[in-house]
Amino acid sequence: MDSPTTHLVPVPTSEELNAELLPLPEPPEQPDPITEPGYEELVAVALRHVRGRRGGDLVSVILVGSSVRRAITTHSDIDLVALVKGQADGHEIVRVADRLADIRYRGHRELEEDLAYSPRLPSLLRKARILFDHEGIGAKLLERANQRFRQGPPPLSINEQIRMKAECFHWLGKARDLADKPATSQYLLALFFDDAVNAFFRLRGFWLTAPVDMLKFLASRDATLGDLAGRFLMAATLPERLNVGRDFADLLFKDVPNPARID
Repeated sequence: MDSPTTHLVPVPTSEELNAELLPLPEPPEQPDPITEPGYEELVAVALRHVRGRRGGDLVSVILVGSSVRRAITTHSDIDLVALVKGQADGHEIVRVADRLADIRYRGHRELEEDLAYSPRLPSLLRKARILFDHEGIGAKLLERANQRFRQGPPPLSINEQIRMKAECFHWLGKARDLADKPATSQYLLALFFDDAVNAFFRLRGFWLTAPVDMLKFLASRDATLGDLAGRFLMAATLPERLNVGRDFADLLFKDVPNPARID
């Protein structure tokens, strides 16, 4: 008869236990500081403002926008996301020397939940730069944003696709109806084009990019649509813009059915 200790599992050594541990994820790589003269000093001023304004409930301040994309220009804002404890949904714009600081206050837990379905947040945050962080909350959020980005944007249901198509053709139709009022028609065409470009990203399963990069990205993925977009924006007359807009919409939504008839 076997002794009571015959079938006992051997106790693993400390080396074996360590080998079973999963490696801790590396914190997201942080972009280098901006080389634009004086820009980092202005960012520091904006950061001091946020820290002084929010006090003890501030958990992280994150720099986003053109500066972290290395696309800063003379009129680029200082875009900050300030994460706080609890709930917050505030928006503040202040001047820092000759630049504007655009500051959005969000509850950090709420923002983390939004990552699951937002079409913009993961791409906005994946290359962000942490300016202030308490207990690594901001770093963990950026790691989640990078993971979410790699998974791709949430898919559109057929009903959402039909809704987007209907809205774009609605604006286009209203612009044609009011062609005798050129200023109004041009305004409606601007609404149409903004919706149509956003629809391109959603329908093709791409994350939304920064507005300044949208047309370039669109043309790189679909040369024909990119050409139509350029012709739409450069059209010399209202009738030409209306016709090119219709060609753009027909091609963009060619695989999306029309809304169902109920009459």
